[in-house]
Amino acid sequence: MPVLVGEPLTLADVVAVAGGERVAFPETSADRVRAARAVIERAVAGGRTVYGVTTGFGALADTRIDPSEAAELQSRIVRSHATAVGKPLSRDEARAMLLLRAHVLALGYSGVRPVVVERMVEMLNLDLIPAVPEQGSLGASGDLAPLACLALPLIGEGDLLAEDGPGTVPAGDVLAGAGLDPLTLEAKEGLALVNGTQGMLAVGVLALNRVARLTETADAVAAMSIEGLLGTDASFDERLQRLRPHRGQGEAAANLRRLLAGSTIMASHRDSPHLVQDAYSLRCAPQVHGATREVVRFAWGILEDEANSVSDNPIVLPADDEVRSGGNFHGQPVSVALDALALSTVGLASISERRLYRMLDPKTSNGLPAFLVEGSGLNSGLMMIQYTAASLVSECKTLAHPASVDSIPSSAGQEDHVSMGMIAARHARDIVTNAELVVAIEAIAAAQALDLRAPLVPAPATRAVRDVIRTAVPFLSQDRALGANIEAVVAMVRDGRLLAASQPAGRAADQ
Repeated sequence: MPVLVGEPLTLADVVAVAGGERVAFPETSADRVRAARAVIERAVAGGRTVYGVTTGFGALADTRIDPSEAAELQSRIVRSHATAVGKPLSRDEARAMLLLRAHVLALGYSGVRPVVVERMVEMLNLDLIPAVPEQGSLGASGDLAPLACLALPLIGEGDLLAEDGPGTVPAGDVLAGAGLDPLTLEAKEGLALVNGTQGMLAVGVLALNRVARLTETADAVAAMSIEGLLGTDASFDERLQRLRPHRGQGEAAANLRRLLAGSTIMASHRDSPHLVQDAYSLRCAPQVHGATREVVRFAWGILEDEANSVSDNPIVLPADDEVRSGGNFHGQPVSVALDALALSTVGLASISERRLYRMLDPKTSNGLPAFLVEGSGLNSGLMMIQYTAASLVSECKTLAHPASVDSIPSSAGQEDHVSMGMIAARHARDIVTNAELVVAIEAIAAAQALDLRAPLVPAPATRAVRDVIRTAVPFLSQDRALGANIEAVVAMVRDGRLLAASQPAGRAADQ
């Protein structure tokens, strides 16, 4: 079934359309759009003063526009506001952005004609995706510059992402070849296309989905490291966890108990007095991973609410035949949620790097060879992957400065407080990109540590993850270049193969 714009939208729907799912514009949504459009047409015909329809924009809101020029005004706002710079959003991000904007318009409070939504849906289904530079948004009035770049192809201008490979192509010729003539925008439509939070939301939703997967993947990799380090699962005891009833912590601890069930490595030293308690990076994994889970849950609710919000301005109220100006375009709720997501993901990466470090140092690894290779000295083993992980974690820390605390006035002071939500979204995305790499690097070391513990056998769940890693990364018996190994495992983290490997085996072990 296609995803329906104008009907309740889940973040799973957004992720699906980002990945290529088809979209439809149901007649019930089209009816709402027509009702709102009628309000705009009556306002223009009656000579009413409506912001952005019969006035200029921003600081020019007091400049009156003759109703006869209302249509020309709309194409000019799209062109004048298309000032975004930098590299284009990925195809997935731009598809999500196009869906989210079409969905807002289809809710029926923006005053556009149905043909505008229909064109956006056609472009999604033909995979003709606007090229949207990712820099230049202040996050209020929403993501003006990126949204204007998203809208340019609707009027036959701007660029599309190249169908094959990187780069962009002029939109006009490609759309004409697909039988899509440029739209001539009418009153209110240009403003409706550029005003909203769909840039930060698109980038944020896809980053959030990746963090949600990464938290569970990090549990699986942490369980491998705990086994490799001869750690204990005693600190994950449900009785202890109940005494601090944070939901995320409890979920992470339960997952770690499941992942470690049936491990002969754990059983081999369960009664050994070799350590009274593990280091924090092992013992406190549920607390740290759980904190990220809590933020994922919080951000998920905020972003799903935003996906179904009308973030336009002015907003058309068809039942009352009114057009009202407001501030629904302000991205602060999204910006704050994505800053929190970014911060919590740094913690996930940081504790992962600490477990990695402990496995490589013979003073903390409980008997593993230095840098997890025999013949260390002649061999450097996995020494340098910790450097890479440390660099990535440090970079995450610099990216974690909250964007939402910043504001720069614009539009001659009319827009005097902004959210910087797109910056928050981009930072969250870049942090999760680094964190995925750090967890992948820990996974490579943990797989090596488990093999070095032979003939002791890991738990079924962790053994399954180790076996998936071994399909691309051979055991390290002597030094080799590791770049391709890291790339192979981070791909497994990102596409969910490591997580999938851990789940069936873990469930079977619990049964």
